[in-house]
Amino acid sequence: MLLAATIVFLALVRSRRFQLAIGTQYTWALLETDLVWMIGTGLLAVGIILVISSFFALGFYGTYLGDYFGILMEEKVTCFPFNIVGDPMYWGSVLEHLGIALQSASPSGLFLTAVVASMYIIAMQFEGPFTSKIYAEKALEESKKTK
Repeated sequence: MLLAATIVFLALVRSRRFQLAIGTQYTWALLETDLVWMIGTGLLAVGIILVISSFFALGFYGTYLGDYFGILMEEKVTCFPFNIVGDPMYWGSVLEHLGIALQSASPSGLFLTAVVASMYIIAMQFEGPFTSKIYAEKALEESKKTK
């Protein structure tokens, strides 16, 4: 529970720091158009949908604790949004940041979004194979039990 609270707290801190960073920087006139703002709003909405639907698909424990503490689902989740995009929480978060950066016409927001995306891509290189491995091990264990 402490790990989950820490993850949520740090996500809130990250979001707030992101808002403060882009709110104090200059904007690009090139991005200050209604079209860019609407694209940003659309990306933000899609990002929120991915993050929230991922949470509902995984539940609290699956989202924050499952893989790392051996609390696994019956099988790897493949329903929406996991059937649309791999790692929807990560990509949803990136889309949220990108949407806010575009709505704010913020070049620093675009840069910070690229940093966040880079960190998530690195994390996905480890998390994806780890998740696949533990579910494969679980399936192997269950097949041994049924024999």
